Amino acid sequence: MPELIAYLNGDVIPESQCVVHATDRGFRLGDVVYDLQRTFDGRIFRLREHLERFMRSLKYTRLDSGLSIDELESLTREVVERNQAARHPGGDFTITQFVTRGRTTRVTDPANPTVCIFAQHIDFGQYGPLHRDGVHVVFPRTRAYSNESLDPKVKHYSRMNFVLANLESADVDPDAFPVLLDSDGNIAEHILGNFFIVKDGVIRMPGDRSSLQGDTRRAVVALAAQLGVPTTEEDLQPYDAYTADEVFMTNTTYCIMPAGKIDNRPLDGPVPGPVTRQLQSAWSEMVGLDFVDQAVNYRRPQR
Repeated sequence: MPELIAYLNGDVIPESQCVVHATDRGFRLGDVVYDLQRTFDGRIFRLREHLERFMRSLKYTRLDSGLSIDELESLTREVVERNQAARHPGGDFTITQFVTRGRTTRVTDPANPTVCIFAQHIDFGQYGPLHRDGVHVVFPRTRAYSNESLDPKVKHYSRMNFVLANLESADVDPDAFPVLLDSDGNIAEHILGNFFIVKDGVIRMPGDRSSLQGDTRRAVVALAAQLGVPTTEEDLQPYDAYTADEVFMTNTTYCIMPAGKIDNRPLDGPVPGPVTRQLQSAWSEMVGLDFVDQAVNYRRPQR
C-alpha cells in the first residue's frame, strides 16, 4: 500500500515527514485545537459542519490558522483525494485538522501557527465485536473539566483527564469505554463521544454544560426527530444509566455504538436495543453504507 499523504504548513508531504517541533506550544502546552471527520466508502461526511465548529474553536482560543474555511475545506478534500490509492479494501479514513500557536515562549509573542491535515486508516477491528455485543461503560473517579475553567464546546488536545480516566477504566476492563461525570456527579461524556440512554421510548442525553456537542450527536437528534422518537436534554446520573432500557454512544468514527454493561452490570434486554437499531439503520441509509456491517466484516490487509 502507498504511504499516506498529509498537509503541513503549506506543503503536501508523506505522513512519515509530518512532524511537529519539540518546542511547538501544541506539543509542550496542549495549545492546540482540532477537528476530525471520517469517510464512508472514501467520501468525507459532513465536512463543512465540522469545519464550522473548528473555526469557532479557533476563534474562541484566539488561534489564527491563516486560512479561510473555504481554503481548509479545499485542502482537506485534496488530502482525502490524494490518499484514495492508499485506502484499504472495504476501509475508510479519519481526517484530522489541527492548529497550534507555533514555536513561541509567551502566548502573546507573534509566531507562525502550525497547521496540519492528515488521514488515518480506521481500525475497524476494535469496533466490530463491540457493535455486535455492546461496549462495557465504566464511570471512573476522574471527572470532566469544569466548564468554569474550559468551555466544553472547544475541541482541544488538553486531555490528561481523559488519559487518566482511560487508565482507570482499563483497570476494570481493558476494553471498557470510560464515561466521565462532571463536578456535580452528572454524566458528562465518553472520552471520545457523547452519551445517551433510552427510557420508556425517550432518548435522554446530557446538555452542553460539561460535554462537547458532537456533530454526530446533532445528526442523531435530527434522525430521531425524523423517526418520531422523542429526545430530551437533562441532568443524568449513573443511576439513570443502570436502570435504562438502552444505552448508546456516538462519535465520528464508530457512529452509533450500543452499550451492553455499565460498571459490570449487564443491561436488560437485547443489545443493541430497538431504538438504537432504528438509529443505526437510519444512519447507514443516510451515509450510503452499512457501517455496522463494515466494522464487523472488515479484514485489515496483511503487510
